[in-house]
Amino acid sequence: MTMPFVVPRAPELPPATWAAYGLMTLTVLPLGWRRRAPLAVLLAIFAASSLYELAVDGPGQPLPYTGLVIVHTIAALAPPWQRRATVLLLVVAVPVSVWLNTRSARELTFSLFVFGAAYVFGRLTDARQRAHRVEAERAAARERARIAREMHDILSHAVSLMVVQAEAGPVAVRAAPERAEAAFEAISATGRDAMEQLRRMLGVLRDGTEGAPVVAPREPQPDLGGLPTLVERVRAGGLTVTYRTTGGVRALPAAVGATVYRIVQEALTNVMKHAGARTAAVRLAYEDGVLEIVVTDDGRGPRRGARPGGEGHGLVGIRERAAAHGGTAVTGPGPDGRGFEVRVELPVPSTAEVAR
Repeated sequence: MTMPFVVPRAPELPPATWAAYGLMTLTVLPLGWRRRAPLAVLLAIFAASSLYELAVDGPGQPLPYTGLVIVHTIAALAPPWQRRATVLLLVVAVPVSVWLNTRSARELTFSLFVFGAAYVFGRLTDARQRAHRVEAERAAARERARIAREMHDILSHAVSLMVVQAEAGPVAVRAAPERAEAAFEAISATGRDAMEQLRRMLGVLRDGTEGAPVVAPREPQPDLGGLPTLVERVRAGGLTVTYRTTGGVRALPAAVGATVYRIVQEALTNVMKHAGARTAAVRLAYEDGVLEIVVTDDGRGPRRGARPGGEGHGLVGIRERAAAHGGTAVTGPGPDGRGFEVRVELPVPSTAEVAR
């Protein structure tokens, strides 16, 4: 905006006076408040520009830059009534400005085009920002659901195991004191493990908030290596559990390993809470590009009248975890209609892919 005042000008052109320079500066200064009061800034710029055109015979500008900036800002940030007022003001002010300047149809068409483009680009900016906000909200919702699933799995498994062991404690005290001592130790170990996992999760949630340092340990998520320990912990609660793998066992991505652990954990938790079973079996079958997880028990089986796929947060969580990795989960009666079965298939890298 200052170039006509600082570069040498031809003698036949209007002089660049201090009055003209001051009025031109007044068309720029209000832009500092364009986000707080965009419509007021627009009116101030139009007033200063009109005064410049009417009262000062100074050098002109090929484009009204400040007007384009404020129109774009209003289109992107202002409420609807301010946008409508701006459009009406442009429809009136642009033809009047052209009539006072050159009275050229070409200039009128060009001015309407550039102001319209500034407004359209402002609306596109607003649409893009709203899309980003929606996506951020969806991402936050997905993260909340993931954290809720993790906390449900941790608490449900730990509390169910402790309840089963605590209920068996009084009987074991009378019949076999050594078993009672083992049950109490298992309750203590289960509680400590649950507290450690919750502390780790809450520490991640607190990371970077309120300027406080994170003191929670940063240990990896449980994976396939933790399944034998999980099975032993369930056995200590009185449920006979077998665990075996078939096929070509191979390393899996960390996220898939954590998902497999949580699926088995939730399936065994459901067995302890709802099945009334005496035995359960966990089988991991490695096939080419697919890992099949099967958990069965000899309990009472699905409840009568239950909708297909099972009920409760646990089975819903299993299906969600499988779907998150492009897999499937099917639940229902076990082999020969006895007990209950959870069957999950997850796509995993094939043996050839792992070798490469």
